[in-house]
Amino acid sequence: MDNQTPELDKIRHPLLTIEKPKKQKILVVDDEQDNLDLLYRTFRRDFHVLKADSGMKALQILATEGEVAVIISDQRMPQMKGTEFLSKTVPQFPDTLRIILTGFTDVQDLVEAINTGQVYKFITKPWDPGQLKAVVQQAAQTYDLLKQRTEELQRAHAQIALLSVLVQVTQEYTCLETTLNSIAKAFGENFATHNCILQLVEDNALVANQGTYSTTGKVKNWLAQDPLTIEAISPRLDAQRIITHEIQVSLNVLNDQKLLSVAHYSDNKVQAHLVIPITYRQEVLAVLSLQWQQPQTLSENELKFLDLSAEVIAIALRAVSAHDEAPAGSATIGYE
Repeated sequence: MDNQTPELDKIRHPLLTIEKPKKQKILVVDDEQDNLDLLYRTFRRDFHVLKADSGMKALQILATEGEVAVIISDQRMPQMKGTEFLSKTVPQFPDTLRIILTGFTDVQDLVEAINTGQVYKFITKPWDPGQLKAVVQQAAQTYDLLKQRTEELQRAHAQIALLSVLVQVTQEYTCLETTLNSIAKAFGENFATHNCILQLVEDNALVANQGTYSTTGKVKNWLAQDPLTIEAISPRLDAQRIITHEIQVSLNVLNDQKLLSVAHYSDNKVQAHLVIPITYRQEVLAVLSLQWQQPQTLSENELKFLDLSAEVIAIALRAVSAHDEAPAGSATIGYE
């Protein structure tokens, strides 16, 4: 089977949420130094403020610093008007909220900018500091909400794409080892791990069958001695006395007292480890081990997504198992 899965390139980054900085970044642009300093002082306590005295310098700052939550720009500036500058930021930073400051009645420019979505609000000079702060706070909250919804949409698309890949892997099944390696590669690449292991489990014990992925060379499999893995495949009874298995995670091994004395973490430079039990009808079929060489940050939504992904792997493994168990000459697995 061809191990290349081009669809994965489309979902490589949306699967992980980037840790947000403590303060949102905003950019203030004005050719008058006094106004620029005033804007900086107004917002420095609540935001990480970047400033530029021209549209060209502002574009250079964005090229270096990347996306900001809000841009506040003067309209009347030499060489490049505020609306012209803001229009140049839209293609690369569509989620950024843009505010224009104007002391003139540039009605045509402002109406066009607002109608084309380039400007969120315009504030007339001289501005009221309280009003401007309220507008910027509202813009920052809108930006946060927009980014949250964008991330949720990206994760939904990523999950669908990953499901398609797993179905493809199962449909093109040739042997168990190839399938396990393909699934390990899919999750390893798209969750940006250094190592990923998908190892089968029988009767709550690891067996030899495994698939691996690594960016650092050959993978050393120490899961049989790993406390997180042992805990993940150990059955538990919940309040309704139903057998369950739980995801085990250590996102910063160096701060985890339970793992500090476990040699294989330091020996293999693993600083974050996530172990997901792959279960089907309360039976553990496999464990998925995601390993990173630096601490990680995962949100609750991220963990929910991984839990859902585990269900997809379980279905794929059951389909593969049914394929292996089918008598020679019988019908192959079908998908509608």
